[in-house]
Amino acid sequence: MRCLRQLFLVSLGVTAWALHESDVGVVDWNTKLIGVPLHGSPHTAPVFHGDYVLTATSNNVLAALNATDGSIVWRSLYDAEDPIMAFTHHDNIPGVSSLSGPGGSTLRTYDLETGHLILEKQLHNPVDGRLHEPQNLGISLLRSTDISLNSTTYFALTNGDSVTRLDETGDILWTWKSPDQGSLVLYSHIIADPSTVYLVGFAKSFASYTLHVTTLSVTTGELIASVNIPANIKDEQSKFVAVSSQIGPTVTACVNWLEGSTLKAAVLTPDLKGQIMALPGVKYDRISDFGLSTNGQFLAIKEGGAAHVMHFDPQASSLRPIWEFGDAAPSQAQSDSHFVGGLSRDGQPRVARIYWSNVHNKAIHQTLAIHLSEDKASASGFAFPFQTLDHGVIRHVAFDGSSTGETHENTRTLLTTTTGSIQLWQHDKMQWVREEALASIQVAEFVELPEKKVVMSHAAVDEEGYFERLQRQLSDAKNLPQYLANFARRFATGSYATVTTSAASSSDEDTLTRDAFGFRQIIVAATSYGKIFGIDSSDGRVLWSRVLGLGWAAKVGGAIIPTKIFVTRTVSDPEGPQIVLVTQRRADNSLVDTVLFHVNALTGDDVREEHQSIPRTALEGLDAVMGPLVDVFMLPSENRTIVMLDEYLQARLYPDTPSAQAEFESFVPSIHLALRADVPGQRQILGHQLGLNFELSQFYVAYPTWTLSLPPKEEIRAMIPNTRGPIASIGKVLGNRMTLYKYLNPHLTLVLTSFPPSSTCGIYVLDVVKGSVIYHASVPAAGGVCDTQATLTENWLVYHYFDDEFSGTGQSKGYRVVSVEFYEGDGPDDKTKSSELSSYSNKTLHINAYEQSFIMPHGITAISPTSTKFGVSTKDIIVANRKNSIQSIPRRLLNPRRPKHKPTGEEQEEMLVQYDAVLPDDARLVLSHNYEVANVRRIVTSPSLLESTSLVFVYGLDLFFTRIAPSGTFDVLSENFNKVQLVLTVAGLGIAIMVTKPMVQRKRLRERWYQ
Repeated sequence: MRCLRQLFLVSLGVTAWALHESDVGVVDWNTKLIGVPLHGSPHTAPVFHGDYVLTATSNNVLAALNATDGSIVWRSLYDAEDPIMAFTHHDNIPGVSSLSGPGGSTLRTYDLETGHLILEKQLHNPVDGRLHEPQNLGISLLRSTDISLNSTTYFALTNGDSVTRLDETGDILWTWKSPDQGSLVLYSHIIADPSTVYLVGFAKSFASYTLHVTTLSVTTGELIASVNIPANIKDEQSKFVAVSSQIGPTVTACVNWLEGSTLKAAVLTPDLKGQIMALPGVKYDRISDFGLSTNGQFLAIKEGGAAHVMHFDPQASSLRPIWEFGDAAPSQAQSDSHFVGGLSRDGQPRVARIYWSNVHNKAIHQTLAIHLSEDKASASGFAFPFQTLDHGVIRHVAFDGSSTGETHENTRTLLTTTTGSIQLWQHDKMQWVREEALASIQVAEFVELPEKKVVMSHAAVDEEGYFERLQRQLSDAKNLPQYLANFARRFATGSYATVTTSAASSSDEDTLTRDAFGFRQIIVAATSYGKIFGIDSSDGRVLWSRVLGLGWAAKVGGAIIPTKIFVTRTVSDPEGPQIVLVTQRRADNSLVDTVLFHVNALTGDDVREEHQSIPRTALEGLDAVMGPLVDVFMLPSENRTIVMLDEYLQARLYPDTPSAQAEFESFVPSIHLALRADVPGQRQILGHQLGLNFELSQFYVAYPTWTLSLPPKEEIRAMIPNTRGPIASIGKVLGNRMTLYKYLNPHLTLVLTSFPPSSTCGIYVLDVVKGSVIYHASVPAAGGVCDTQATLTENWLVYHYFDDEFSGTGQSKGYRVVSVEFYEGDGPDDKTKSSELSSYSNKTLHINAYEQSFIMPHGITAISPTSTKFGVSTKDIIVANRKNSIQSIPRRLLNPRRPKHKPTGEEQEEMLVQYDAVLPDDARLVLSHNYEVANVRRIVTSPSLLESTSLVFVYGLDLFFTRIAPSGTFDVLSENFNKVQLVLTVAGLGIAIMVTKPMVQRKRLRERWYQ
């Protein structure tokens, strides 16, 4: 019976949400991303493997890209509490293995071609994982293959003190743990030969670090030897490299370190009785592994800046430099160099050096070909046009050594830039680029496009003569035949624009103009990697992108963190669409200040620049506030002035003009702010108003007006303002013709809190004028973590949480969605005019709330209501669930007034349906259909020109866009409407009237003669 009821509920509105198969990819689009590669560690940085690029990313994704076209071959998403620590691949047996979780707690292996999970094994409890800095220190994964036996063995170093050997089925063959459990020795490298496992790490001493090496039996895991190598290492990161070299089945290991400026090395044997070697006469500054440590090579940088490629010869047990890059030091003429190694098709080592040349204004690629058998090497290079103004600075390089040959035509390198861009270059041509910074969008906003207008070919129309005017008019009329032909075709076929047609531009010029219904808009998105994008909402193309400049912080380094974005000019303004991006600039010297970027939304140009530079440079913002921001908002006025509250609660304006100042002063009495305050042992929410006191400041300063003290140790998670928009109806007419008037207080704010002592989460609805609590609820915090999602629009509050408590008979654990509606007075027809009422009136607390809880089949990560132009259409709730899909929940299902009995006649007139605790999990309510939209952080909605249709943009790891009509497309004729038949019917009636009119007139004339 319940299934039939849920089917009926879905059928009530499925026509508004269901998507036909033919509409997929037409009314929506999806961009799958992987995130910016984790290039800080060689265990997670991008590597080539044949025609694949393997990488772990900052979005906790392990992925394989097609090196030919940059498409995603497969990706594996890891949970937030299971961060990727290391991955490895093997040339002989195609597959990828990873260690993830605290301390490397979980081992997984994947099929290289499909990404299917082959093996998953927990090596230790994640709770027992040790945290190091960096977090993957003490974690390493070694995959060993015995070709003769066609078997694979895994050696996993976890927690910096444990080694586990596993076979290819995941069975643990043996485990060894350090006797001191990492308190004195932290192992970081693991090397294995057919008989011995070498563990190399740091041993702590009073003033510095020494090296510690332990050898284990491959077969049994028994301890063979464990010794301290006398060393005086001050830096545990960059002054220690372990290399190995294989000749036949024999693997010889060597550990290298800097002691002062002297390079020293020790050849490792199973009994650890070797001698320490030193390379005299040369002073080195640092050493590093550049990808050829398993082939016996590493990099040593001299104090003067020259770079030596060092080679360990296992036969002679010697260490020597085989090549010197003499000009590797950074200078005014060139940047610092990136060195990366690889093996050619015949197994010979290749070294690539990439750097930026300020002299040539290009990137330089040098390739070193090493021929060990002939004991010689040769270097060659070329320049390639890397666009640093569009993509920032090269941060990491991956090199495909197998692509090298006698010429550089097929040489492939993969670049990762500071703006989050991944580029593959073949010789001097860029093959593809992936803007993976879009997986880290911080703020996004819709911007309307202008109408398509005929542009005058002559600017000075008033000054043109007769023949010039005639020539211009003839030129403007050249499209008249095409227009008449298109009109006739549309009239004959009825092929007019519909809500299911693509909004993408079909013209050859591809001008930035809106479509007939306003579905095509620009999505302006700013990322955490210092780049802002303009995205076409019709197809997801990046129309423009700009790098956000650091200003003075470029000399010391830093980052631009977007906080909010405001649309300050629209298509109705003569200046055209403009946005202002508010950011926080965090310099590496710990200084924080506020920077504004004023951008033309159509082109990405800097509005503050009178003459745009060609080529375009990075956007340089306005240093608005020398310090962090407490709050920022935009006045709902004609000038759309932005108000920023600095750390001293002073109000700063942008633009700071006399008209903006006068406009701001007129709004000051109506501005009420709720700010969080940290008091030792207690959190408070303070209400503020703005006042002017020249004794304190020349600016308006916020002063407290009320205080709301939360219980001790209750933390404020988020403060969410009421979603404002046009309100078409101030009440709900009941079946008995009485009216429930909506509580439309414009000063409501939603506050989400967490209370660890009692493992609960708080939901507050506050009136920010006087601090009154309109609504409060306390819900369980599953596992002590508050993951409450909530939204407040008009008089409707919806929040979601996981209930892990058994609160009564018949209750169970599960996800809950609570719907709350606020109405004025004590019941129907009790009107207090809350939207016009002073917040200081006692009637503001005269509220009637209807509340109901529902069971949600899945957890959600983001929630937002739909928005339309005039607010006439029903507001639905759009959610992103943990199944990686986007779903619409109709308001009728979330109506808290749904009766628990069979609806009466009056309730049926209100279209109320019987209450069912379980919300239907129907595929027809899924907006993303078969798209995977992963790790969604926010849902942004915007109205279109049609009142019936709302635009939806979703961002997280992936991007998704669609449009939804909650109440159906009532303002557009359906596609099945026969427009030709209507025209012919009207025409036929017109002809019939013309024919019958004379007949009727003659009949009336005869009747008059014979009367």
